[in-house]
Amino acid sequence: MAILFLLTINLNAVAKQEQVKSLSSPDGKIKFTFYAGKNRKKQSLFFYSVSKEQQDVIKKSRMDLDLDNHYSEWALAIKNVPQGYWMHGLTLTDSQITSHDSTWKPVYGERALVRDNYAALKLSFVHQQNPAYTMEIRVRVYNEGVAFQYFFPDNPTGIYYRVMAENTEFALPPNTYAWHTPWAQALATRVPLKNWENESERPLTLELESGLYAALAEANVKDYVRTRFSLSIDKKNTVITKMHDPVNLITGTGTPWRVVMIADSAAQLLENNDLLLNLNEPSKIADTDWIKPGKIVRDMSLTNEGALAWIDFAAEHNLQYLLFDWKWYGPSFTFDSDAGKVAIDLDMEKIIKYGKEKGIGIWLYVNQQALLKQDEEIFPIYKKWGVVGVKYGFVQLGSHRWTAWLYDSIKRAADNKLMVNIHDEFRFSGEQRTWPNVVTVEGIRGNEEMPDANNNTTLPFTRGLAGMGDYTICYYDERIKTTHAHQLALAVVMYSPLQTLFWYDEAADYAGEKEIEFFAKVPTVWDDSKILAGDIGQFIVTARRSSSDWYLGAITNKDARKVTVDFSFLEANTNYIARIYYDDNTSSSKTKVSMRDVDVNNRSKIDIELKASGGVALWIRKK
Repeated sequence: MAILFLLTINLNAVAKQEQVKSLSSPDGKIKFTFYAGKNRKKQSLFFYSVSKEQQDVIKKSRMDLDLDNHYSEWALAIKNVPQGYWMHGLTLTDSQITSHDSTWKPVYGERALVRDNYAALKLSFVHQQNPAYTMEIRVRVYNEGVAFQYFFPDNPTGIYYRVMAENTEFALPPNTYAWHTPWAQALATRVPLKNWENESERPLTLELESGLYAALAEANVKDYVRTRFSLSIDKKNTVITKMHDPVNLITGTGTPWRVVMIADSAAQLLENNDLLLNLNEPSKIADTDWIKPGKIVRDMSLTNEGALAWIDFAAEHNLQYLLFDWKWYGPSFTFDSDAGKVAIDLDMEKIIKYGKEKGIGIWLYVNQQALLKQDEEIFPIYKKWGVVGVKYGFVQLGSHRWTAWLYDSIKRAADNKLMVNIHDEFRFSGEQRTWPNVVTVEGIRGNEEMPDANNNTTLPFTRGLAGMGDYTICYYDERIKTTHAHQLALAVVMYSPLQTLFWYDEAADYAGEKEIEFFAKVPTVWDDSKILAGDIGQFIVTARRSSSDWYLGAITNKDARKVTVDFSFLEANTNYIARIYYDDNTSSSKTKVSMRDVDVNNRSKIDIELKASGGVALWIRKK
């Protein structure tokens, strides 16, 4: 397929000493435009804009970094370096356009193959005061959105760059609404671009007046700081990046990618979340056979009896793992505890051995104090014990120090063939591609918080854009604010390669409910995923395939509604049986869930009534 790239110079802009360079997506629908000009003081100014099919997504917006290279000769000669001085002194010297189209296979994911197809623009700059200081702005334009980063190439001087702030702007069209999330486990709220009390987490989902949907995100944040979003103080309808703290970069490195995801619908936006994976490096783990996603339960009793009961339950219902939660090695929020020893009356050796006999692997919770103090020591111990994974608790995040430490610790876990689950506020930005031993992370308002159905129908389109999230699905706990069929459906709607089930439950809560079969059948990783329908905060219908079987989850918010399931995603000329798990007040089961089988094919459509805060789950197999 021919790809059209646009490289233009606007004649009117030339008269103003403004260079304009444009780049289009492979399908020609999304356009990125870069502007290089000077103000009246002859200081360089750089801007960009993004559009889709001539509809503004990002209006002309500033690209800017603050640097504090106070050890450089030219900066020493200048007192009180003003904001933006670094960018003011740059001159655009060259631009190069390339293209890329490949397909790669993830260790696990929402689909078996991921296409990485983009047009690329590299803009090269030299600093006027010292030519040894150079920078590039690297741009990629995908059919799914735009990404750019500031990059500092290798040079023989070994100069380092201290980034004090990124002042990248995202000037949005009037009447744009954002789904603002003040922290990673907070509620997302639909708000206009004014009067925000707090910064917002990323990704930041946007609804544009044109009908387009977009999301601001970042990717590849392994040796940097977390960046959130805030409103500009002096520019209307403008969001700006807010770094957690300054960063020291050496040559040959750059900032994370700043990402603008773009789609015609909220459902399409979620389907396009492979974009963040594509902006990260391939797996650094050569042998990944030991990385085995699956379903996990936790033992809160921290007793031999409780653990063995859960292992029996897990083996009976095709679950793969058991977690020992915090305090198994003593108090967690102290450096005094030793996470290399069992501090309670728990026969770890016996339990791990019994688990292996039943095909159930054991995970251990470890808080950051112990990880920081002794992860190099305890990870080989866990490997020797036969532990398969570690759940990181309450890790510090955001700063450069803790981000770098975390990825070093993840590598140490990989060296000992330990899978990882990072809980609390942490969110990935596509780095699971590089370190696939991290099989889930939290950073999500899940059932630990007992949220309502409005939250659950918002999460996929906001937090879900960042990929896997450990929602900690409950089932029997009386505090859940949804129906039980809604909880079943969450196992499909909420993607998590390590899927936590029965979070607040006990094995003894099970009383033979037949619909638990769905949790036994449903996989956690997929060969294909489709968002069939949905509206942020209203409802979502998700279908995912593993081998030849499909699984479908549909949930609604606090409003009852009817959804039509269109089975056109099924293989043509093939008959299937769909087992439907649905809310039924007439059921004698304490969970009020019933099951029925229907014949379907790719021409079938079924209307399904969803109760308020309800849902439906389907297991679809060839006849």
